[in-house]
Amino acid sequence: MHESFNPVLDIIFPQSLRSYFELTNYVQENEQIHFYLQEINDVPIEFKEEKIVSKGFYDEATVQDFPIRGSQVFYHIKRRRWLLEGSGQVVHRNWDLLAKGTRITKDFADFLKEISR
Repeated sequence: MHESFNPVLDIIFPQSLRSYFELTNYVQENEQIHFYLQEINDVPIEFKEEKIVSKGFYDEATVQDFPIRGSQVFYHIKRRRWLLEGSGQVVHRNWDLLAKGTRITKDFADFLKEISR
């Protein structure tokens, strides 16, 4: 998205969402707004010392949020996955760890855990 939209996105999306995801597209149609988000390629802190490679995304999850100006709002979220080169294990960001700190709310962490099921 164009950087001039950043102040508007900060109003619409929680800061924790803006910290870990980027808005790749949006579509407004028939009283619905669809926001397409994908997790940025920022290696999770618990794997910073590992040799790790991005391996794309999990399947997209769609979540409905509060309406905006009478339109239903849907987030289409793609969470990233990484491969630990030494073990071949596929890993992802541990939202439980973030919820304990101040960078993300517990509610948002619960939301992300729910969409990963």
